[in-house]
This record gives sequence, C-alpha cells and structure tokens, in this order.
Amino acid sequence: MKIFAIVALSLLGLVILCMALYLIIGSMCFKIALSRKSTVKRVVNKTMQKLIKQYKIDFSWWDKFDFQTLTTTSQDGLKLVAHFLPSTTNKLAIIVHGYGADYREMHLYTKYFVENHYNILALENRAHGNSEGKMMGMGWLDRLDIINWINIMLEKNSNYQIVLMGLSMGASAVCMTSGEKLSSAVKAIVSDCAFANAYDEFKYVFNHRTHLPAFPLLNIFNSYTKNIYKFDMKKADATMQVKKTKTPILFIHGDADSFVPVENVNKLYAAAPEGLKQIYIAKGAEHAMSYPSDEKEYEKQLNNFLKKYIKN
Repeated sequence: MKIFAIVALSLLGLVILCMALYLIIGSMCFKIALSRKSTVKRVVNKTMQKLIKQYKIDFSWWDKFDFQTLTTTSQDGLKLVAHFLPSTTNKLAIIVHGYGADYREMHLYTKYFVENHYNILALENRAHGNSEGKMMGMGWLDRLDIINWINIMLEKNSNYQIVLMGLSMGASAVCMTSGEKLSSAVKAIVSDCAFANAYDEFKYVFNHRTHLPAFPLLNIFNSYTKNIYKFDMKKADATMQVKKTKTPILFIHGDADSFVPVENVNKLYAAAPEGLKQIYIAKGAEHAMSYPSDEKEYEKQLNNFLKKYIKN
C-alpha cells in the first residue's frame, strides 16, 4: 500500500507540474504575442518609430481633417472605435491597420482614398488604441468587427459602394471577412501583405524571428488560447475564407517580405475564385513596403482594379 501511495502521489505531483508548466508557458506566450500589451507589439511599435521616414508615415496629416470618432459594441461586448471622414460621394473605404499598429500609420492608404473622393472609416482594431480588448484578433475576430462596421455605415447611407482595405494583419482580416455573407454594397477588397493562416504565421515567426522551437511551444500556446480564450489560431485561416468570396480581391505583396513570406499571397491568390482576383507582386519590397517603395506603380494597380467595380 505504501508503494501504491508513493506512486499515486508521484503521478499526482507530475500531473500538477505538467498543468503548472502548461499554464506558465501558455500565459507567457500569450503575453508575448497576443495580449494588448504584448512584447512583440512593443517591438513592432519601436521598430515603426525608427522607420517612419522609410514607410513615409505622416502622423500630422490626420490633423488636417475633421475626422469624427464613432463607437460601436462588438458581438462579445467590447467597445470599438473608428474614425470617419465624410465625402460628397457614395464611395466608402474602410481602412484596417496591422498587428500592433496605430491606425494613423495607414496614412498613405487613407490619403489615396481621400484624394479619390472616398468617405473614410479608419478602424482601431480590438486590443489596439482606444478600442477595448485583452487579446488581438489576428484577423479572425476582427472579421466580425468589420462586418459590424459595414452594417453601421450602411445604416448611415444604404447607397455606399464599399472598399475594404487592409495591411498586414488588417489584410488578413479583410480576406477573412470576404468569406462571410456580405452586403452587395461591398464592391471590392484590397489585401496588402496578408498572412494566409495565423497559426502558420506564428510558426514562421517562432522559427525564423525568435529562434524558439515552434514545437512544442506553439502547440501549448494554441491549446492555451483555445481553452482560456476560445480562440483557435488554426481556424484563423484567410485561405479558406477567400475560397468562399463573392467579392473581387486585389492581392498585393512584396517579393522580399521577410516577415510574411510571399508564399502567403500565392496561397491566397490560388484559393480565390477565378474572375474575382488580381495580384500585384512588388519587386524588392519588404513587409508593408509595397506602397512606399513605388507609389506610382502601387496607385496604378489600385486605379486599374477599383475602376472595374466602383462607379465615380
């Protein structure tokens, strides 16, 4: 009996140790990668501050316009914030920023649509800026928020012709949105440097950027987010969503992207239905650099795509 008790206690201790390690590793990975105050997010912000000139970001540009602050509540009860600039047309661009970004970093993209006489709705994604949320949505949770914003804007004007424009994680978000049942008012989608699947993107970052082993850390991390936050990174799949799209998509990517490799856009483009897709690969462009590196060609690609679907 003593031996049995010792074995039982040893097994119990091992189970408790494994559970403790599971929670410690899972919570650490969450704090590093997905939480509102994530370590990676802070690194991204510091990097962007150093590269503002390279990315041609002008924060002061936003102060030239009288943007209205709009709020809504997400399906899971979070207050979400967006910034609306009205125009005299029925064209509306919904602008979706990337992972860890400030919406004002979307200056170039917003400027393009303003100059082309679009109404603007610039979103602050969940767990970013003034929007609530403990966990970033990796595009998957954001897709439902985008649909919410679409509905709100159509209540303002049912005649809107809507373009969804996303960069990086925002691009994955608009791709993921494309597979949902959307209003016919959504005429076109522009996806710039999207990842095809959130789990695969984290796997790439683990292996190539952090030099941490994706196995077993990523498996534990994903199990943790599924159990604690009901979020499965493997289901955050833009490829599966674009297969179902009924909305034309322009896929953009830099062929020198070392953060979200160009293979991602090839997967997305291959998955999208024939007749509803166009692709532009920017030569020599790093992540999110396709527009800053060649503004004329980028705008030419946008013009050629949007004129097919948006009436002036």
